[in-house]
Amino acid sequence: MQRIGATGVLLEAVAESKAICYSSEQKKLCSRNYNIMRPLSFRADDLRELLLRNKIATVDELKQALGTTVDVTVFRKLKLLDYLTSYSHRGRYYTLREIALFDDHGLWSEAEVWFSRFGTLLATAEGFVHRSPRGYFADELAPALHVEVQDALHQLTQQERVSRQIVSGRYLYTAIDQTVQRRQLLARRTVEFLPTVADASVLEVSPEEVKAAILLFYSLLDEQQRRLYAGLESLKLGRGGDRQLADFLDLDPHTVARGRYQLLSQDVEADRARKAGAGRKRVEKKRPK
Repeated sequence: MQRIGATGVLLEAVAESKAICYSSEQKKLCSRNYNIMRPLSFRADDLRELLLRNKIATVDELKQALGTTVDVTVFRKLKLLDYLTSYSHRGRYYTLREIALFDDHGLWSEAEVWFSRFGTLLATAEGFVHRSPRGYFADELAPALHVEVQDALHQLTQQERVSRQIVSGRYLYTAIDQTVQRRQLLARRTVEFLPTVADASVLEVSPEEVKAAILLFYSLLDEQQRRLYAGLESLKLGRGGDRQLADFLDLDPHTVARGRYQLLSQDVEADRARKAGAGRKRVEKKRPK
């Protein structure tokens, strides 16, 4: 026999350890105690309805939809749904996989909040690097993912999930797999040798053929035209362009810089390769006496 609380009401312990109330007062007491102890019921469908309506939501919004103040309750119900966490905004937003309309790169956004088929930012950056034909510099991957990626790439490198190599004085992030990595490096270094081509992936011929064509065209120009052409391409490349063009065209960087300055100041001789008086002085032939 077991005594319940201070009420002095007795309940008999019977077979199968189940408590049975015998009097009407005992039944009322059991019912009242059961209602007090019974946990609140939350429905995962309430979260689904909110997400279908708003497309994305924060934890606070999901708690409000459930009528709870406990984060764990939200995540317990989210587990019953096929949900996604944003890789932008520090993972503060949630959506349903059935809502996300991923593009060809596996990305989807709503109100500038980004979600990925890969999942987290680390997994997304890793997936992009491994699938890229030429690997990624950090300043190339950031606009592709619409978030800063320096910290993510650093963590991936430390965890040996991506590799990094120095190409043109910068870190290039490549796949860990040696075969894929060699292919990425070869493609990247070929492109780096073509500073006048913005995106070699859109070329209809090989980079080697493009390089040969550029050098042939360059050889047909006079001195001023070569200087101006080099200066023009340097302007397109921005910082470091003088050195890249100098290496590519076998010029002195000062010659490239001079062509760039001429274009910017519009100091160009239209009818001659050199300014009047420029060039070597004519040497008079000495006649034998």
